[in-house]
Amino acid sequence: MLSSVDTGGLVEFPPHVLREYALLADGERGALVGPRGEIAWMCAPRWDSDAVFSTLIGGRGNYAVCPIGRFVWGGYYEGSTLIWRSRWITDDGIVECREALAFPGDPECAVVLRRITAVEGAARIKLLLEPRAAFGRRGMTSLSCSDGIWTAKVGDLYLRWLGGETAQPGQFGHGRESLAARLRLREGEAHDLVLEIATKPLDGDPIQAGKAWDATEHTWQSAVPELPNNIARTDARHSYAVLRGLTSRGGGMVAAPTTSLPERARQGRNYDYRYVWIRDQCLAGQAAAASEAFPLVDDAVRFVASRLLDDGPKLRPAYTTAGDDVPDERELSLPGYPGGRDIAGNHVNRQFQLDVFGEALLLFAAAAQADRLDADGWRAAEIAADAVAARWGEPDAGIWELDPSPWTESRLICGAGLRAISAVGAPAAKTRDWLGLADSIVAETSATSIHPTGRWQRAPDDERVDAALLLPIIRGGVRVDDPRTLATIDALLDDLASENYLYRFRHEAGLLGDAEGAFLLCGFAMALALHQQGRDVEATRWFERNRAACGPPGLYSEEYDVGQRQLRGNLPQAFVHAVMLECTARLARPWQQP
Repeated sequence: MLSSVDTGGLVEFPPHVLREYALLADGERGALVGPRGEIAWMCAPRWDSDAVFSTLIGGRGNYAVCPIGRFVWGGYYEGSTLIWRSRWITDDGIVECREALAFPGDPECAVVLRRITAVEGAARIKLLLEPRAAFGRRGMTSLSCSDGIWTAKVGDLYLRWLGGETAQPGQFGHGRESLAARLRLREGEAHDLVLEIATKPLDGDPIQAGKAWDATEHTWQSAVPELPNNIARTDARHSYAVLRGLTSRGGGMVAAPTTSLPERARQGRNYDYRYVWIRDQCLAGQAAAASEAFPLVDDAVRFVASRLLDDGPKLRPAYTTAGDDVPDERELSLPGYPGGRDIAGNHVNRQFQLDVFGEALLLFAAAAQADRLDADGWRAAEIAADAVAARWGEPDAGIWELDPSPWTESRLICGAGLRAISAVGAPAAKTRDWLGLADSIVAETSATSIHPTGRWQRAPDDERVDAALLLPIIRGGVRVDDPRTLATIDALLDDLASENYLYRFRHEAGLLGDAEGAFLLCGFAMALALHQQGRDVEATRWFERNRAACGPPGLYSEEYDVGQRQLRGNLPQAFVHAVMLECTARLARPWQQP
């Protein structure tokens, strides 16, 4: 059997079920903190960089603050921030570790803040710092300590660590490329740790913990609005904080901070979501607009409009936060999260997704309705509408990124987007053309994609019902009282619903949960659709059921395993938090068509 030394501490810090991880994020990168105080995942310097802490998927990088001896774990976020407090009840008392990424983040330097406090009784703590660049392949070099401050290189990055002055390389069974120490605190005593990981030598003065904490608290308090008109306000503000933490200073919001977390064990459905999906960004912007929380609207408009102005009808489904192409998928030669395999990159650049143009138009319409669409935004809207006119007849990969087909949802969401942008101040000639185009798209789709029972079907050659069809219904692609709308909602409830969770579509005969987990995006979308129909008791039941599909840190993954009550897929998934946020706004009042 391999020892913990041989495996870089993986025996001591194994992966956990996803519901037990908390997110730290600063807009430029994110970290997952596990219940043993381990930062099991963080890429640096940016979201799509290689990981320096990667035990989550079998790498060797780790940064742990862990009580010595027996303990039980808990934790909570401070207010509506991404400042997390790990909390352990030990045999001797209570220990907390307050942790955050200094906020707002610097794209060239990650700053990890950790403050350990002996809340009740004395505390005995183990510290372990073992950053390893390139997903665990490259350990620390040039390691030295001066005046109690450690410095090193980690691959091409530079490191500085304050607060670990008693640490030594290779202590307590860990490898020579790690720093480990034991720390004792008296009751009420606190100890700060500040870790900097940068792209350039850290020649300036070290960051002072107190000032960094004050700035981070202040920035979070000003970044998250009160949302006084939303229901479930605490959870609404938390979802907003997650979306804000995933949004870079350039406006791009990553779909998730992680890669390779499996949607289904041993099924090969592992993806890298550390990039900006245009659709997801639009959903987040629309949710923020419904909540009258406009900074995230402005971020979404700025990023999406820039991509349309640059790429026009060749708009790609996803980009890096810098607006660059997503790299192709590659394997990392790591064990992966249990049940999954390790990958980086994504083949999404090879796809055409028609629906992103419709979602962009819906985003721009929501911004214009709030008088927040500038001249560049209107130009981008015209480009998106022209792209729909030129390309709506082409097969596309659709929202679920499947083999190209004339997907019904893609076409109807474009019709919804054209109608929405026509209603918010577009020039009369454009309005006439766009409304005519919307009518043509819906009419052609109706001629080819209506099931014999009167509902919409997935595609002309695919009679199945699909939960994605809720999105154009909610957005006004067809009338609220249209018989096709009512028949589609009823079919979804009959065929794809289970215990107020909703699955995307049927893969094959058999139980729904045998093929994949319920999609939380779809469950929240059903809550919106039922509310739109005036079925408010049912809508609330769906909302509350899906709202509970998270762990103690309140983070949502893409899928939820209903039978095992487990999160599946990358964590957290931004578009789930987005549609949850939209539910908290729209369910608080009578339906108003976006």
